[in-house]
Amino acid sequence: MQQAPAPPPPTAGDLSLLAERLIKGDVRALARCISLVENQDPTVPQLMRLVAPHLGQAYVIGVTGPPGAGKSTIVDLLAMRLRAAGELVGILAVDPSSPFSGGAILGDRIRMQQHTLDSGVFIRSLATRGSHGGLSTAVRGAIKFLDAAGRRYILIETVGVGQAELEIMRVGDTVLVVLVPEAGDAIQAMKAGLLEIADIFVINKADREGAERIRADLRATMALLPLPPGWRPPVLLTKAFEGEGIDELLERIMAHRKYCEQSGSLEQRRQARRREELLALLAEGAQRQFATALEHEEPLRAIADAVAAGQMDAYTAAAAVLAHTGWHWHRSADSRQEDA
Repeated sequence: MQQAPAPPPPTAGDLSLLAERLIKGDVRALARCISLVENQDPTVPQLMRLVAPHLGQAYVIGVTGPPGAGKSTIVDLLAMRLRAAGELVGILAVDPSSPFSGGAILGDRIRMQQHTLDSGVFIRSLATRGSHGGLSTAVRGAIKFLDAAGRRYILIETVGVGQAELEIMRVGDTVLVVLVPEAGDAIQAMKAGLLEIADIFVINKADREGAERIRADLRATMALLPLPPGWRPPVLLTKAFEGEGIDELLERIMAHRKYCEQSGSLEQRRQARRREELLALLAEGAQRQFATALEHEEPLRAIADAVAAGQMDAYTAAAAVLAHTGWHWHRSADSRQEDA
């Protein structure tokens, strides 16, 4: 059975029409644009140029925490509150990737069914695709397309919490860390990472034993830290399954937004985000190019084969590959000056 031919790449006119539909809020166009960025389609840079003038209006709320903490329920209830206030909402559920297929292990999970018929809530499950920070560059692209489509609040639910998932603080304007009372013994191990990323702590399932202990522990720890003036992350108790504490949580999110806007930290965070996005895209692009070169260019393939056979160490090989391509293995000028 012959495989169906691949569809032709979109033309400039197709992209202009797609961007126009996206900016008008067309849900199908939004889904198509996110698929293009997920698949690393070569037309994405041109599409981004078309929508760039319409970016910068969305507010991004990151929600992270260990499995079973109730993140999806909290995201669901926050979306309900925002919709009741007349806001258009986008939800990105970032799931773990299969190390073999690259697809989302939980991507076929049915989420937040009550929003299915509400066009004011757009929900998309995305895979991490092995990203070291827990978020792929496709997530950053999806945020931009949601922004261009007029989704003024974007909720991002990420997998896990810890050093490997700290990247959520680089895409979220406000970051919620959701814990459960049973996580008390894990607080010590996760404390450094948690305190780096959280703008608001949420102890969910607060009717269980240990909720007050975790809250006291977090408050005591933060009291000893040199946190920047103006905002000390609150520790809230919620029972999301019953809907308790969600109104206060949304109030604190809005208070944090107001603080960030008035202090200028929101713009600082977004400037850092744009720079980090550039570096992430460059790293991803370079990795793809090197992988292709190691497979198809004979001198580089020989180096890769030598590493695989244990005949050359990876550091020597990397330096040789970089030298072959005109790049150099060296430290930054700042680190050399520090040594001097």
